[in-house]
Amino acid sequence: MKRRNAYIWIWLGMLIGLSSCSITKHLPEGETLYLGLKDISVQNEDETKAGQAALDEVKGAISIAPNNAIVTYPNIRFPIPFGLWVYNRFVRYEKGFGRWIFRKLAADPVYVSTVNPDTRAKVASNLLRDYGFFDGHVTYRVDSTKNPRAVKLSYDIDMGRPYYIDTLLYEGFAPLTDSLIHANMAGKLVRSGEHFNVNTLNEERQRIIDLLRDNGYYYARNDFITFLADTLMRPGYVTLKLVPEPNLPKEALRRYRLGNTSVYLTGYNGERPTDSLKLRDFTVHYAGEKPGLRFGVLRKRFIYRKGEMYSQTRQNYTQEALSRLGVFKFNEVQYLPRPDSDTLDVRVNAMFDLPYDSELELNVTTKSTKQTGPGAIFKLSKRNFRRMGASLNLELKGSYEWQTSSTVDGDKSVMNSYELGAALSLDFPRIVLPWVRDRIDPFRFPSETHFRIYAEQVNRARYFKMLSFGGSVSYSFQKSRSMKHTVTPVHLAFNHLQRRTPTFDSIALANPMLFRSLDDQFIPSISYTFTYDDSWRKRRLRLWWENSFTSAGNITSAIYAAFGRSFKEREKKFLGTPFAQFLKFTSEIRPLYYISEKQQLAGRLMAGVIWSYGNKTVAPYSEQFYVGGANSIRAFTVRSIGPGRFHPADNSAYSYVDETGDIKLEANVEYRFRLLSNMFGGNLNGAVFLDAGNVWLMREDEARPDAKFTFKHFFDNIALGTGVGIRYDLSFLVLRLDWGIALHVPYETGRSGYYNIPRFKDGQGLHFAIGYPF
Repeated sequence: MKRRNAYIWIWLGMLIGLSSCSITKHLPEGETLYLGLKDISVQNEDETKAGQAALDEVKGAISIAPNNAIVTYPNIRFPIPFGLWVYNRFVRYEKGFGRWIFRKLAADPVYVSTVNPDTRAKVASNLLRDYGFFDGHVTYRVDSTKNPRAVKLSYDIDMGRPYYIDTLLYEGFAPLTDSLIHANMAGKLVRSGEHFNVNTLNEERQRIIDLLRDNGYYYARNDFITFLADTLMRPGYVTLKLVPEPNLPKEALRRYRLGNTSVYLTGYNGERPTDSLKLRDFTVHYAGEKPGLRFGVLRKRFIYRKGEMYSQTRQNYTQEALSRLGVFKFNEVQYLPRPDSDTLDVRVNAMFDLPYDSELELNVTTKSTKQTGPGAIFKLSKRNFRRMGASLNLELKGSYEWQTSSTVDGDKSVMNSYELGAALSLDFPRIVLPWVRDRIDPFRFPSETHFRIYAEQVNRARYFKMLSFGGSVSYSFQKSRSMKHTVTPVHLAFNHLQRRTPTFDSIALANPMLFRSLDDQFIPSISYTFTYDDSWRKRRLRLWWENSFTSAGNITSAIYAAFGRSFKEREKKFLGTPFAQFLKFTSEIRPLYYISEKQQLAGRLMAGVIWSYGNKTVAPYSEQFYVGGANSIRAFTVRSIGPGRFHPADNSAYSYVDETGDIKLEANVEYRFRLLSNMFGGNLNGAVFLDAGNVWLMREDEARPDAKFTFKHFFDNIALGTGVGIRYDLSFLVLRLDWGIALHVPYETGRSGYYNIPRFKDGQGLHFAIGYPF
């Protein structure tokens, strides 16, 4: 205790010592500290969508964050300038521990000279002109503060009046090019009556170049065409012409066709090709006795044929298809024009990646069962399995758990709870079906085929021992960059209860629905998942949305019906094991709004329902829903809430397997912000969050009263928690620590009012995890 108190006093002394430091005492001579924006005034504001877009760009150019900023404008700064304190206290050290502290914790002061308001005002004025506000301008002024060596800045924006597009004409192009442009006018981006915008003009020019390059004009470039503008013909409007530059080289005016293709495969150790294999116009050069990739697998990555017109889009698809094989460290496509000809020969240079890849993940878990313990996952991958461009993956995982308290309900803890699992999968970067070969285009729509078999054994101390094994086949493809479809036509799972204890038998007698969910069963299912993800778009609001539907046992039941067995018959078996029959649907949406580079507002809304019927009226335990934990409602541990208003007694021996349900609703919102940048090679971020949700049953259960879903007192049935957290972001790894604080539980606690947590310390959850919760 004395040592702990000593550490506390040392840290308090350091904090007091740092706080006594001036934030400007050791600034270089002639430099002034920038404290942020004081005011931004706007005159002649254009409130249209285009005008606001222009204003956002202008504000972005002048809104430079000062040290320890939380919000740039309005100027909100973290009250403790820790990084500046460290800078001024340790900047004089050139070596030793003081220099190490300076390098790791100091924040470089943001100077007015670095912000350079004069240049930024000019840049902002130019941005106004780019958006058609030709009369607009931006000025600035310096505002003094109490500290003579620290100032704030204010900007005055006068937008003036906007200019609009009158007409856009395409003139001076060759007849064939002119016909091509006018045949694709439906995609035109510049329209009469809209705001003049240089960005839109550049996008229209790029559209024309892309159109030409997709139709054989290999040498077409942006600088080969230009805009001519006139603002005098019609006041307030701009008349435009898009014309080719004069004296273009003859290659730019010629359409090219594709000739022969040669692929040079370099080994992962740098082995140069020594032999070749040719089939008509396609040649593979390789090292060794045979190509490192099967000829057919490689040839089908190229979607063009000899004699076809060159296309930029097909070139991109080909390179993406080669990259998706996952066997190359790099691949480069070159086009070689034949002298005095309109033919381009294709040369591809590719180098194989290392054949094996491995990964080891270690973790420590804490569960609501009062059990904690270490776990590990080891993954080993063999790239380019049997030269098919496929990946063979082996995954081994295990965890060991023991009770964190010495006794549980008077019984000493038995240290034999563990989980062991192994999975073998084979992944193809294309659709693999025995009767479908060339009918599915694997290039325009990125696709994957996933074969998997697995086995897992779970031993729960003093309760049961279960063996689960099975396999699946799934296909996924993308119609666009944002939309992904995944179909699993075959998923077979067997759950076998190998051993159960008298304690578990007593639980099963008191709660037969729980027993049936854990009993031996066969789970044959098919599923479909649709995922929308536009996070690749660099815009403020990004969205991830996934919907999944699963049907289990229905095809098997239909087969039984075909042989004269009734759909309604219970306990139909496959290989001596009853099979589950249910329908399951889940939907989860995650919006992410970027307030700024250092601030985000993240949300999640998740709903799920499972309906069991026919052969099994209780869903398998592994398929049921639960809430709580590091990625759910963080004020509570896993499976510690619900179903409904039900809550097992504190002395219940089976509460950890009891709080699951058939219906789930969950909502989360989290404000994320930067605390410290470049701290030990990463960024330290903070978070404030609010979580809510619960699970319910679809049917009445005498052993769990008030667990069935009902709209009566619906909001009182929702568990609510808040909290704060910190995240250490290393870009490739995020370490997260969250402290959840309970605000409301759906069951009776003996305390009245919405805040019904009996004691504050009873309503807390501390979670250490890897990655963001959503």
